[in-house]
Amino acid sequence: MKSKIMVTGGCGYIGSHTVIELIKSGFETVIVDDLSNSSEKSLDRIQEITGVLPHFEKVDLANQEKTMKIFKKHTDVKAVIHFAAHKAVGESVEQPLMYYQNNLFSLINLLSALEKYRIPNFIFSSSATVYGIPTNLPITEDEATQRPFSPYGNTKKVAEEILDDVVKSAANLNAISLRYFNPIGAHESGLIGELPNGIPNNLMPYITQVAVGIREKLMVFGNDYPTKDGTPIRDYIHVVDLAKAHVIAVERLLNQQNEAAFEYFNLGTGKGYSVFEVIRTFEEVTKTKLNYEVTSRRAGDVPQLYAATNLAEKKLKWKAKKGLKEMIASSWKWEQNVRGEG
Repeated sequence: MKSKIMVTGGCGYIGSHTVIELIKSGFETVIVDDLSNSSEKSLDRIQEITGVLPHFEKVDLANQEKTMKIFKKHTDVKAVIHFAAHKAVGESVEQPLMYYQNNLFSLINLLSALEKYRIPNFIFSSSATVYGIPTNLPITEDEATQRPFSPYGNTKKVAEEILDDVVKSAANLNAISLRYFNPIGAHESGLIGELPNGIPNNLMPYITQVAVGIREKLMVFGNDYPTKDGTPIRDYIHVVDLAKAHVIAVERLLNQQNEAAFEYFNLGTGKGYSVFEVIRTFEEVTKTKLNYEVTSRRAGDVPQLYAATNLAEKKLKWKAKKGLKEMIASSWKWEQNVRGEG
């Protein structure tokens, strides 16, 4: 057995897929999650897939005392992967203080615990939202970060700034921030996937919920953008490809291969797909007709966002492998399975 890795938010969408990849790579895992936007059922599904039941601690990391107690209990943790955060863009606009309090307090409490218990390795779940409206495409890591449109996005940008300051002051802390583009898809088993509470904020779960009959129709926000078909273009990445990048990042820190105390990498495919392309590909892959309606643009949406992935390919030796059809097929399999459970 390799080192013990703590995964905060490990019952959630990306977290649970990452725990599976960590276990497959021989790591021991401990999941810390308050289950505010996830389910304990994820633990059983992880066990069904891997044959291993992860350690689990139900903790709100925004509570400093409870956070410290968890680290006192797991002093042998060698690295932390931090996913736990509120993540609904619309909700963050309506309740900004809730987002700043939860997302930033939890990060600060974690970093305080790392310092106290001398845990030297930290992987942060960031986002391409830190680039705001980029000046250049594809987006490289050299692109300046800007004020994101939502409080949710801004918690990611501020969190990176906090990390940058902390690693400069702490001799024994190294961190990697992974900036995701648009994660979609599900595990090939169909046992875990994205299951948002309430109305989905992201395109793919909204599409699958419309197709399965939970939602009446998909709203396409604008078809008058300066793109090939008028709809916004985004870089979609399979969640399993994303999860594997986290394992590589952990190993980079554990093996002391990082070239700076704080590194950051884009995680995407380097290819953009429009909303209409995603809809057409979904209909082709699933043989299911989607009910959708074009409406006016949504505030804050930018025409195009897609990654330059050269740095991750060079430094992490990582490259996304799964294409859009695979992403969609796995999302559809998961949606059908989870609705079959009632």
